[in-house]
Amino acid sequence: MEVLGLFGESERRVAELRSLVLRAVTNSGGVLLALLAPVIEATRRLLAGPAPAPLLPQLRDVVVTATALGGRLAFETRDDAASRALYGEATREAGLLEQPWRQAGVHMSHALVTLYSTNGLDGARRLVDRAVRAARSGESTLTRARAHALQAELEARSGRRRQSQSALGLAWYDIEADQTDDPAPTSFSPGHLRGFEGVCDLYVGDPSDAHDRFARSVETLSAPREQVQRAIVTTDQALARIRLGEPRDAVRLLHRCVAAASATGGRVPALRLRQARRELRPWRREGWVSDLDDHLMDALGA
Repeated sequence: MEVLGLFGESERRVAELRSLVLRAVTNSGGVLLALLAPVIEATRRLLAGPAPAPLLPQLRDVVVTATALGGRLAFETRDDAASRALYGEATREAGLLEQPWRQAGVHMSHALVTLYSTNGLDGARRLVDRAVRAARSGESTLTRARAHALQAELEARSGRRRQSQSALGLAWYDIEADQTDDPAPTSFSPGHLRGFEGVCDLYVGDPSDAHDRFARSVETLSAPREQVQRAIVTTDQALARIRLGEPRDAVRLLHRCVAAASATGGRVPALRLRQARRELRPWRREGWVSDLDDHLMDALGA
């Protein structure tokens, strides 16, 4: 990815390609994690060796990218111990870069993995708080907006409405700032933020408002690289329908989510689907729930 920049590719194009690669490697699971391992080892050796001083920041940047990606892939393949170790390495190396927004990005990725691989919210909250502190001193307002949005979600999951709304307000302030020359131009968008607003409404607000926010968010998440996020938001929209007393409409949405989760292979969409299925237990004897179970089993084996 870094080499493409040296050959004149724009930062936006390189960022989009990085997202596509992440989606591809997520689908392939352990195979591509194994392919990434030699890259990680090579960058470690280069960084530890007698490399010219001007090259050290670039080498360290590659190490951060490779180990954070490795941590995410290990999570996708359910090797949570390896994921924690790789994120720990990415965090240490990112701390040596003079780019606080990169530190924030590693903390946020690690926080999301922690949220879905451990019980409770404390571990994820600590990582998000670190991300917010790093992002506030960094040059990427989009990274700062994402950090505040994630902070808002965790506050909402904890039942703290006032703190959640405050963090959302900061996220909107950040995302409406001038994005010219932002070093992470494709990392976050108003569509993503509306999805976070919906999650907050789902936990500490009105499910009707949550549903409408999710619907608007889905409309804007149209790029191929946003397929995973679109599946997550649509699943949350279905949860809102369930809480509004419209389980059959929710199931129609969930069938779409099953197809998307199967296509992307992501662990998080699958986990969100299981949460939605648990909330359908009062209707478990209905034929349309049995049809959803069959679809889940055929597509995801769950």
